[in-house]
Amino acid sequence: MEHKPKRQTRERIRNAALLLFNRFGEPNVTLSAIAADVGISHGNLHYHYPSKDRIVDELVQDFLVEIEATFALPGGRTVEADDLWLFLHLTFETILRHRFLYRDLIELLSRHRLIEKQIRRVIEEQTRTAEALLSGLAATGALVVDAAETRALAERMAFVATWWLCHALVLNPRAEPDGDTLAKGVARCLSLAAPYLREEERAHFDKLSGHYIKKGGNKNDGEENKVEAVRR
Repeated sequence: MEHKPKRQTRERIRNAALLLFNRFGEPNVTLSAIAADVGISHGNLHYHYPSKDRIVDELVQDFLVEIEATFALPGGRTVEADDLWLFLHLTFETILRHRFLYRDLIELLSRHRLIEKQIRRVIEEQTRTAEALLSGLAATGALVVDAAETRALAERMAFVATWWLCHALVLNPRAEPDGDTLAKGVARCLSLAAPYLREEERAHFDKLSGHYIKKGGNKNDGEENKVEAVRR
């Protein structure tokens, strides 16, 4: 029988755990269920991961690597309205990929002190990034808002990003979060900034939000190019 490399087996276990955690919730998934999904014995899984918490810790580290990439600000140019859209899109996209962490957040925080600190830092960084983008828009005149309200607006955006998934699950607990969930979360955050935007930028955001929701958060080829252009 061909033996799978240790590294590959660990990745298969982690990938299976992420899918199961996302679908059923981390507290409802056992190591036996993960082993069965991967197609290995419980003993083999235990060799790689002695406990479920070890799997959770590695998945959280994967999440942190992805979410930290969303904190990058435009370099060498002024902030544009699309930079705010891109930040929100990437934030919700990352949360959707690791949604078990947000749907079971209180449960996980009660058991993992390290996760408590890491999530607090993520929320603080999200707030700082949003505040910097909003301040950049204010500096160009695209956003009409003072410094105090800019901070409050950034905090509201971080709040929506943190709890939007729970809100969606409460409204429809039997529906699997998808691109539509992502799109509505991004649109809700954009709507928070809309009252402070100049007429031209507000019309652009309204059009973008409507198109985004219609597409369910899925990007067509033109939008894919736009994401890459804004990244640069």
